[in-house]
Amino acid sequence: MAEKKTIVIVDAFGGDNAPLEVLRGCERAVSELGTEIILTGSRDKIKECAEKNGISLDGMTIEHTDDVFDIHEEPGEIIKSGKGTSMALGLRLLSEGRGDAFVSAGSTGALVMGATFIVKRIKGIRRVAPSPVMPADKGCFLLLDAGANTECRPDMLVQFAVMGSAYMERVMGYKSPEVGLLNIGAEETKGRELELEAYRLLERSGLNFVGNIEARELPAGECQVVVTDGFTGNIVLKLYEGMGSFFGKKLKWIFSGAGKLGAVFSMNRIKAFRKQMDYREVGGSALLGVRSPVIKAHGSSDGRAFFNAIRQAKQCAEGNVCGAIADYVSAMSEDRAGE
Repeated sequence: MAEKKTIVIVDAFGGDNAPLEVLRGCERAVSELGTEIILTGSRDKIKECAEKNGISLDGMTIEHTDDVFDIHEEPGEIIKSGKGTSMALGLRLLSEGRGDAFVSAGSTGALVMGATFIVKRIKGIRRVAPSPVMPADKGCFLLLDAGANTECRPDMLVQFAVMGSAYMERVMGYKSPEVGLLNIGAEETKGRELELEAYRLLERSGLNFVGNIEARELPAGECQVVVTDGFTGNIVLKLYEGMGSFFGKKLKWIFSGAGKLGAVFSMNRIKAFRKQMDYREVGGSALLGVRSPVIKAHGSSDGRAFFNAIRQAKQCAEGNVCGAIADYVSAMSEDRAGE
Protein backbone atom coordinates (compact mmCIF):
# COMPACT_ATOMS: atom_id res chain seq x y z
CA MET A 1 0.00 0.00 0.00
CA ALA A 2 1.34 3.42 -1.00
CA GLU A 3 2.17 5.77 1.85
CA LYS A 4 -0.40 8.52 2.30
CA LYS A 5 0.94 11.89 1.23
CA THR A 6 0.67 14.91 3.49
CA ILE A 7 -1.86 17.40 2.15
CA VAL A 8 -1.12 21.08 2.74
CA ILE A 9 -3.81 23.67 2.07
CA VAL A 10 -2.39 26.96 0.80
CA ASP A 11 -4.08 30.36 0.56
CA ALA A 12 -3.17 31.26 -3.03
CA PHE A 13 -4.04 34.94 -2.56
CA GLY A 14 -2.45 35.74 0.80
CA GLY A 15 0.59 38.03 0.81
CA ASP A 16 2.11 40.80 -1.29
CA ASN A 17 3.33 38.54 -4.09
CA ALA A 18 0.30 36.30 -4.58
CA PRO A 19 -0.51 34.28 -6.53
CA LEU A 20 2.74 34.05 -8.54
CA GLU A 21 5.21 33.43 -5.70
CA VAL A 22 2.70 31.19 -3.90
CA LEU A 23 2.48 28.98 -6.99
CA ARG A 24 6.25 28.89 -7.40
CA GLY A 25 6.66 27.69 -3.82
CA CYS A 26 3.89 25.12 -4.24
CA GLU A 27 5.37 23.73 -7.46
CA ARG A 28 8.71 23.21 -5.74
CA ALA A 29 7.02 21.61 -2.69
CA VAL A 30 5.20 19.10 -4.88
CA SER A 31 8.42 18.25 -6.71
CA GLU A 32 10.87 18.13 -3.78
CA LEU A 33 8.71 17.23 -0.77
CA GLY A 34 6.14 14.98 -2.43
CA THR A 35 3.41 17.04 -0.82
CA GLU A 36 -0.10 17.33 -2.21
CA ILE A 37 -1.42 20.89 -2.34
CA ILE A 38 -4.93 22.30 -2.16
CA LEU A 39 -5.01 25.90 -3.35
CA THR A 40 -7.81 28.22 -2.27
CA GLY A 41 -8.73 31.18 -4.46
CA SER A 42 -9.89 32.11 -7.94
CA ARG A 43 -9.54 29.11 -10.25
CA ASP A 44 -9.30 31.27 -13.38
CA LYS A 45 -6.64 33.60 -11.93
CA ILE A 46 -4.55 30.68 -10.62
CA LYS A 47 -4.62 28.87 -13.97
CA GLU A 48 -3.91 32.07 -15.90
CA CYS A 49 -0.91 32.91 -13.67
CA ALA A 50 0.46 29.37 -13.90
CA GLU A 51 0.15 29.25 -17.69
CA LYS A 52 1.67 32.70 -18.16
CA ASN A 53 4.72 31.84 -16.01
CA GLY A 54 5.24 28.22 -17.05
CA ILE A 55 4.29 26.77 -13.66
CA SER A 56 2.99 23.21 -13.50
CA LEU A 57 -0.13 22.64 -11.38
CA ASP A 58 0.48 18.88 -11.19
CA GLY A 59 -0.13 17.63 -7.66
CA MET A 60 -2.36 20.62 -6.90
CA THR A 61 -6.14 20.94 -6.76
CA ILE A 62 -8.06 24.20 -6.56
CA GLU A 63 -10.95 25.06 -4.25
CA HIS A 64 -12.56 28.06 -5.86
CA THR A 65 -13.52 31.38 -4.32
CA ASP A 66 -13.26 34.87 -5.79
CA ASP A 67 -12.98 36.69 -2.46
CA VAL A 68 -9.70 37.73 -0.80
CA PHE A 69 -9.36 39.01 2.76
CA ASP A 70 -8.08 42.58 2.65
CA ILE A 71 -5.11 43.25 4.92
CA HIS A 72 -6.77 46.48 6.08
CA GLU A 73 -9.99 44.83 7.27
CA GLU A 74 -10.70 44.23 10.94
CA PRO A 75 -9.45 40.71 11.86
CA GLY A 76 -12.85 39.72 13.28
CA GLU A 77 -14.40 40.04 9.81
CA ILE A 78 -12.79 36.70 8.87
CA ILE A 79 -15.65 34.96 10.68
CA LYS A 80 -18.27 37.46 9.52
CA SER A 81 -18.16 39.20 6.14
CA GLY A 82 -14.92 37.38 5.24
CA LYS A 83 -16.33 33.85 5.40
CA GLY A 84 -16.00 33.43 1.65
CA THR A 85 -12.37 34.55 1.34
CA SER A 86 -9.48 32.32 0.30
CA MET A 87 -8.12 32.41 3.86
CA ALA A 88 -11.41 31.46 5.51
CA LEU A 89 -12.03 28.72 2.96
CA GLY A 90 -8.61 27.21 3.66
CA LEU A 91 -9.20 27.24 7.40
CA ARG A 92 -12.60 25.65 6.93
CA LEU A 93 -11.15 22.88 4.76
CA LEU A 94 -8.56 22.24 7.47
CA SER A 95 -11.23 22.06 10.18
CA GLU A 96 -13.17 19.56 8.04
CA GLY A 97 -10.14 17.30 7.72
CA ARG A 98 -9.64 17.92 4.00
CA GLY A 99 -5.97 18.65 4.59
CA ASP A 100 -3.28 18.16 7.23
CA ALA A 101 -2.04 21.77 7.57
CA PHE A 102 -2.70 25.28 6.29
CA VAL A 103 -0.36 28.05 5.07
CA SER A 104 -1.23 31.72 4.48
CA ALA A 105 0.72 34.96 4.12
CA GLY A 106 -2.39 37.07 4.69
CA SER A 107 -3.38 39.22 7.66
CA THR A 108 -1.85 37.92 10.90
CA GLY A 109 -4.76 39.15 13.01
CA ALA A 110 -7.33 37.55 10.74
CA LEU A 111 -5.40 34.29 10.63
CA VAL A 112 -5.17 34.14 14.43
CA MET A 113 -8.88 34.93 14.71
CA GLY A 114 -9.84 32.41 12.04
CA ALA A 115 -7.62 29.68 13.44
CA THR A 116 -9.13 30.23 16.88
CA PHE A 117 -12.79 30.16 15.84
CA ILE A 118 -12.79 28.01 12.70
CA VAL A 119 -10.08 25.40 13.34
CA LYS A 120 -10.52 25.92 17.12
CA ARG A 121 -8.09 25.62 20.02
CA ILE A 122 -6.74 22.43 21.54
CA LYS A 123 -8.72 21.52 24.64
CA GLY A 124 -7.25 23.31 27.66
CA ILE A 125 -5.32 25.92 25.62
CA ARG A 126 -6.40 29.48 26.43
CA ARG A 127 -4.76 31.46 23.62
CA VAL A 128 -3.25 30.82 20.19
CA ALA A 129 0.32 32.13 19.99
CA PRO A 130 2.30 33.13 16.86
CA SER A 131 5.71 31.53 17.34
CA PRO A 132 8.54 32.52 14.98
CA VAL A 133 11.83 30.62 14.93
CA MET A 134 14.63 33.13 15.53
CA PRO A 135 18.28 32.71 14.47
CA ALA A 136 20.94 32.55 17.16
CA ASP A 137 24.64 31.82 17.54
CA LYS A 138 23.84 28.34 18.87
CA GLY A 139 21.21 27.30 16.36
CA CYS A 140 17.86 29.01 16.95
CA PHE A 141 15.10 29.61 19.46
CA LEU A 142 11.31 29.85 19.39
CA LEU A 143 9.78 33.13 20.56
CA LEU A 144 6.22 33.11 21.88
CA ASP A 145 4.01 35.00 22.05
CA ALA A 146 5.22 37.22 19.20
CA GLY A 147 2.29 39.61 19.17
CA ALA A 148 -1.20 38.15 19.42
CA ASN A 149 -1.78 38.35 23.19
CA THR A 150 -0.55 41.67 24.52
CA GLU A 151 -1.96 41.05 27.99
CA CYS A 152 -1.26 37.66 29.55
CA ARG A 153 -1.75 35.78 32.78
CA PRO A 154 1.04 33.66 34.30
CA ASP A 155 -0.65 30.36 33.40
CA MET A 156 -0.74 31.47 29.75
CA LEU A 157 3.05 31.83 29.72
CA VAL A 158 3.29 28.27 31.03
CA GLN A 159 1.09 27.09 28.17
CA PHE A 160 3.30 28.98 25.72
CA ALA A 161 6.28 27.11 27.17
CA VAL A 162 4.44 23.79 26.76
CA MET A 163 3.57 24.54 23.13
CA GLY A 164 7.05 25.81 22.33
CA SER A 165 8.70 22.75 23.85
CA ALA A 166 6.52 20.42 21.77
CA TYR A 167 7.32 22.33 18.58
CA MET A 168 11.07 22.50 19.12
CA GLU A 169 11.18 18.80 19.94
CA ARG A 170 8.95 17.49 17.16
CA VAL A 171 9.86 19.89 14.33
CA MET A 172 13.32 21.28 15.10
CA GLY A 173 14.74 18.12 16.68
CA TYR A 174 15.80 19.45 20.10
CA LYS A 175 15.51 16.79 22.78
CA SER A 176 14.20 18.27 26.04
CA PRO A 177 14.47 21.91 24.83
CA GLU A 178 15.47 24.48 27.43
CA VAL A 179 12.83 27.07 28.33
CA GLY A 180 13.70 30.63 29.37
CA LEU A 181 11.39 33.34 30.73
CA LEU A 182 12.19 36.72 29.18
CA ASN A 183 12.81 39.21 31.97
CA ILE A 184 14.76 42.31 32.99
CA GLY A 185 17.18 40.31 35.11
CA ALA A 186 18.34 36.76 35.74
CA GLU A 187 17.29 36.71 39.40
CA GLU A 188 13.98 35.02 40.17
CA THR A 189 12.92 38.09 42.17
CA LYS A 190 13.01 40.33 39.06
CA GLY A 191 10.06 41.40 36.93
CA ARG A 192 6.42 42.26 37.24
CA GLU A 193 3.85 40.11 39.02
CA LEU A 194 3.35 38.35 35.68
CA GLU A 195 6.96 37.15 35.54
CA LEU A 196 7.23 36.44 39.27
CA GLU A 197 4.22 34.10 39.27
CA ALA A 198 5.09 32.59 35.87
CA TYR A 199 8.55 31.75 37.22
CA ARG A 200 7.01 29.84 40.13
CA LEU A 201 4.63 27.96 37.84
CA LEU A 202 7.35 27.09 35.32
CA GLU A 203 9.52 25.66 38.10
CA ARG A 204 6.74 23.17 38.86
CA SER A 205 5.76 22.51 35.23
CA GLY A 206 7.96 19.50 34.54
CA LEU A 207 9.46 21.33 31.54
CA ASN A 208 13.20 21.93 31.17
CA PHE A 209 12.95 25.42 32.66
CA VAL A 210 16.32 27.19 33.02
CA GLY A 211 15.10 30.41 34.62
CA ASN A 212 14.98 34.03 33.49
CA ILE A 213 16.77 35.23 30.38
CA GLU A 214 17.59 38.82 29.50
CA ALA A 215 17.07 40.21 25.99
CA ARG A 216 20.81 40.68 25.43
CA GLU A 217 21.28 36.92 25.86
CA LEU A 218 18.79 35.93 23.16
CA PRO A 219 21.21 36.07 20.19
CA ALA A 220 23.52 33.61 21.97
CA GLY A 221 20.86 30.91 21.80
CA GLU A 222 21.35 29.71 25.37
CA CYS A 223 17.79 28.31 25.43
CA GLN A 224 15.53 27.01 22.68
CA VAL A 225 12.15 28.33 23.88
CA VAL A 226 11.68 31.93 25.05
CA VAL A 227 8.32 32.85 26.56
CA THR A 228 6.85 36.29 27.20
CA ASP A 229 3.67 38.30 26.70
CA GLY A 230 2.74 39.33 23.16
CA PHE A 231 3.52 43.02 23.69
CA THR A 232 7.10 42.36 24.75
CA GLY A 233 7.50 39.54 22.24
CA ASN A 234 6.47 41.70 19.29
CA ILE A 235 8.99 44.38 20.28
CA VAL A 236 11.72 41.72 20.41
CA LEU A 237 10.64 40.34 17.03
CA LYS A 238 10.64 43.73 15.29
CA LEU A 239 13.98 44.74 16.86
CA TYR A 240 15.51 41.42 15.78
CA GLU A 241 14.27 41.92 12.21
CA GLY A 242 15.58 45.50 12.16
CA MET A 243 18.99 44.52 13.47
CA GLY A 244 19.23 41.73 10.91
CA SER A 245 18.68 44.27 8.12
CA PHE A 246 21.14 46.67 9.77
CA PHE A 247 23.89 44.04 10.01
CA GLY A 248 23.32 42.98 6.42
CA LYS A 249 23.82 46.55 5.16
CA LYS A 250 26.87 47.07 7.39
CA LEU A 251 28.48 43.87 6.11
CA LYS A 252 28.00 45.03 2.54
CA TRP A 253 29.53 48.40 3.44
CA ILE A 254 32.50 46.85 5.26
CA PHE A 255 33.43 44.46 2.49
CA SER A 256 32.86 46.98 -0.29
CA GLY A 257 35.96 48.70 1.05
CA ALA A 258 37.97 45.55 1.69
CA GLY A 259 39.00 45.05 -1.90
CA LYS A 260 38.12 42.16 -4.20
CA LEU A 261 40.56 39.74 -2.60
CA GLY A 262 39.20 40.29 0.92
CA ALA A 263 35.63 39.97 -0.29
CA VAL A 264 36.41 36.70 -2.10
CA PHE A 265 37.95 35.08 1.00
CA SER A 266 35.02 36.18 3.15
CA MET A 267 32.18 35.44 0.71
CA ASN A 268 31.25 32.00 2.06
CA ARG A 269 30.96 33.30 5.61
CA ILE A 270 28.95 36.31 4.46
CA LYS A 271 26.55 34.06 2.58
CA ALA A 272 26.20 31.75 5.58
CA PHE A 273 25.41 34.68 7.86
CA ARG A 274 22.85 36.13 5.46
CA LYS A 275 21.18 32.75 5.12
CA GLN A 276 21.00 32.39 8.92
CA MET A 277 19.29 35.79 9.21
CA ASP A 278 16.96 35.25 6.23
CA TYR A 279 13.31 34.70 7.29
CA ARG A 280 12.71 32.89 3.99
CA GLU A 281 14.80 29.94 5.17
CA VAL A 282 12.40 29.20 8.06
CA GLY A 283 9.16 29.75 6.18
CA GLY A 284 6.85 31.31 8.72
CA SER A 285 5.49 31.38 12.25
CA ALA A 286 3.50 28.43 13.56
CA LEU A 287 0.24 29.44 15.25
CA LEU A 288 0.54 27.13 18.20
CA GLY A 289 -2.49 26.10 20.22
CA VAL A 290 -4.94 25.14 17.44
CA ARG A 291 -6.08 21.61 16.67
CA SER A 292 -4.29 21.38 13.31
CA PRO A 293 -1.09 23.05 12.05
CA VAL A 294 -1.46 26.62 10.79
CA ILE A 295 1.58 28.47 9.45
CA LYS A 296 1.69 32.25 9.00
CA ALA A 297 4.11 33.08 6.19
CA HIS A 298 5.67 36.53 5.97
CA GLY A 299 3.59 39.00 3.96
CA SER A 300 6.43 39.64 1.51
CA SER A 301 7.26 35.95 1.02
CA ASP A 302 8.71 34.85 -2.31
CA GLY A 303 8.70 31.36 -3.77
CA ARG A 304 11.52 30.14 -1.53
CA ALA A 305 9.73 31.37 1.60
CA PHE A 306 6.46 29.71 0.56
CA PHE A 307 8.31 26.46 -0.14
CA ASN A 308 9.83 26.52 3.32
CA ALA A 309 6.48 27.42 4.92
CA ILE A 310 4.95 24.36 3.25
CA ARG A 311 7.91 22.25 4.43
CA GLN A 312 7.36 23.61 7.93
CA ALA A 313 3.63 22.78 7.76
CA LYS A 314 4.44 19.27 6.56
CA GLN A 315 6.86 18.74 9.44
CA CYS A 316 4.27 19.97 11.95
CA ALA A 317 1.68 17.57 10.59
CA GLU A 318 3.98 14.56 10.34
CA GLY A 319 5.53 15.30 13.75
CA ASN A 320 2.04 15.53 15.28
CA VAL A 321 2.93 18.76 17.07
CA CYS A 322 -0.72 19.47 17.90
CA GLY A 323 -1.12 16.01 19.43
CA ALA A 324 2.03 16.47 21.48
CA ILE A 325 0.73 19.79 22.82
CA ALA A 326 -2.60 18.17 23.70
CA ASP A 327 -0.76 15.37 25.54
CA TYR A 328 1.40 17.86 27.46
CA VAL A 329 -1.63 19.90 28.53
CA SER A 330 -3.59 16.80 29.53
CA ALA A 331 -0.70 15.45 31.60
CA MET A 332 -0.21 18.76 33.38
CA SER A 333 -3.92 18.96 34.16
CA GLU A 334 -3.82 15.47 35.69
CA ASP A 335 -0.75 16.37 37.76
CA ARG A 336 -2.48 19.45 39.15
CA ALA A 337 -5.62 17.47 39.91
CA GLY A 338 -3.53 15.06 41.95
CA GLU A 339 -1.87 17.77 44.03
